[in-house]
Amino acid sequence: MNHEPAAHTSRTFAVGQLPSGGSIDVVEHTYRGAEGPTVSVIAGQHGIELNGTAVARRLGDRLSTMSIAGTVRVLPVANPPAMDHRSYMGPAAYDVVNPNLNRVWPGDSDGTLTERIAAYLWDRLADSDAIVDLHSGTPEMLTHVRYCDDGTTADRLATAFGVAHLLVDEPPKSDPPRTTLRNAASQAEIPALTVELANSREVATEAVAAGLEGVTNVLKTMGMVPGDIENTPTQQVLRDDIPAVCLSSAGLFEPASRVTVGDHVQVGTVLGTVHNPETFELVETITADRSGFVYSLSRGGANAAGERVASLASRASTADTEQD
Repeated sequence: MNHEPAAHTSRTFAVGQLPSGGSIDVVEHTYRGAEGPTVSVIAGQHGIELNGTAVARRLGDRLSTMSIAGTVRVLPVANPPAMDHRSYMGPAAYDVVNPNLNRVWPGDSDGTLTERIAAYLWDRLADSDAIVDLHSGTPEMLTHVRYCDDGTTADRLATAFGVAHLLVDEPPKSDPPRTTLRNAASQAEIPALTVELANSREVATEAVAAGLEGVTNVLKTMGMVPGDIENTPTQQVLRDDIPAVCLSSAGLFEPASRVTVGDHVQVGTVLGTVHNPETFELVETITADRSGFVYSLSRGGANAAGERVASLASRASTADTEQD
């Protein structure tokens, strides 16, 4: 592909309206070079997940000094109400029905506020040749890239991103009316990556650097920016096919000291305990009912019944990974 110096433009467009009549605005940055593919990079679906937004700024700085083929579209804050309220989801006072933006794609222009935001954004994303959706995980979560095993080039792009852990999902078996951005893109046959970059609620320098290099690697793989991909780490491919570990009882959850993210645990491994914080009674012992790799684990806290405290995944295949 031919590459030309990237021309940067930005625009602000309204994605919703506040009760006071004010608009909810999203800023879109576009970096356009010679003829080529279009890649959309989106961050800030969840207001406390800050690393992706930090990656977006650095990506803009990098692209502004490069020659590129195609167009890179960057949406650094997809959900301004959530970020303004410093919350994971949008404020329930605005949308009690659908507060989680990443559960309502591709949206509904006649729906609730969150559905309308998704619909406006989807209009901007639907022409993409690939989508990179930047998130940040819990404090105890493996940095990983998630993609659908859907026959697109998502697997190749996920591998190129260059993190040590990949998490593969089965593609949606039907056309769900509302779903994650990754699944909506899969239904539209657009390769899409969901990137979980270290800890939410803070800007983690190493995670941001990994995210910037990862997005750049995706663009290199698609021929949009010059240069070769540097060696990626040994990668472990996991399949998200084990039900989440959730509490049956409310109480104070404390994780087991000998289990950490990245461990491979067997059936019956104790993952933590739940005590009544007032009577000190042991209410529940949480064990793994399937063998698998722990990719997310709660640090502990006052939990309600039904809350997730751990996530496990199995190996995608013996050819893809080696068991710990």
